[in-house]
Amino acid sequence: AINTAIDYLHSWLVEAYGQPVDADGLPQSLIVIGMGKLGGYELNVSSDIDLIFAYESEGETQAEKPMSNQDFFTRLGKKLIAAIDEITEDGFVFRVDMRLRPFGSEGALVSNLYALEYYYQNNGREWERYAWIKGREVTGGNQVTKLLKPFVFRKYLDFGAFDSMRDLKIQIQRDVNSKGMHDNIKLGRGGIREIEFIAQVFQLIRGGRDVSLQIKPTLSVLDLLKNMGIMSEQAVSELSEAYYFLRNLEHRLMYQEDAQTHELPKSDESKERIAKAMNFPDWPAFLVQLNQY
Repeated sequence: AINTAIDYLHSWLVEAYGQPVDADGLPQSLIVIGMGKLGGYELNVSSDIDLIFAYESEGETQAEKPMSNQDFFTRLGKKLIAAIDEITEDGFVFRVDMRLRPFGSEGALVSNLYALEYYYQNNGREWERYAWIKGREVTGGNQVTKLLKPFVFRKYLDFGAFDSMRDLKIQIQRDVNSKGMHDNIKLGRGGIREIEFIAQVFQLIRGGRDVSLQIKPTLSVLDLLKNMGIMSEQAVSELSEAYYFLRNLEHRLMYQEDAQTHELPKSDESKERIAKAMNFPDWPAFLVQLNQY
């Protein structure tokens, strides 16, 4: 969907403003990085998509009145978001979230590769390392992945990852408590995020030494950790089973509301519907199983 939109939009913008090129006259194109569940090949039925935009290098368009590559790709990025995210009479494609980019909502919509590398080297925070485990180019080769590999995966065994992950976990717990989100199957205690954290802390610690751990999907990581003897077969089997259950529940919650929600339902009718969709006779029986996981 993203590539189709870019193909059209890029050629339309080139007609209007000329082809963006670098200092050597080589054509430039928009690089779109999928983060989160899009990056991990784990999208939900009603997921939004987390994107980061980049382009290779500075330059300008080949036109009578040239435009900088930065301006060209900012326009292209905005049009791409509008094409995918805006609700029309036909609905919409995906909700788009751009907040994971450098400096978040305050930052430039699009960065060149030099600016991207500079940001993560000098300002990159621990949670961004964690987020980039799932990052992958949806379009535009694998330059960004190669560029940021040293930021995400340290060359040494990085046991400091335990502390940073623990801090992140405490922060989320605090947030959950203050917002009363205990029925949130993603962020609440024993939720999806905890299983992801367990898998990803090992990736952060060992991923620089062992390239095989630089993979995206959570279940694949758990399997690999079992085969490497880093986690016991029982632990992996319990976590995988819980992950399947919680992700299936997550899909069903989203089907019911047709919205991105991770909260258990409040009304009796909705509870009954979710229990049946999860193949349980009633809500209390479903709840017993959920609480176990």
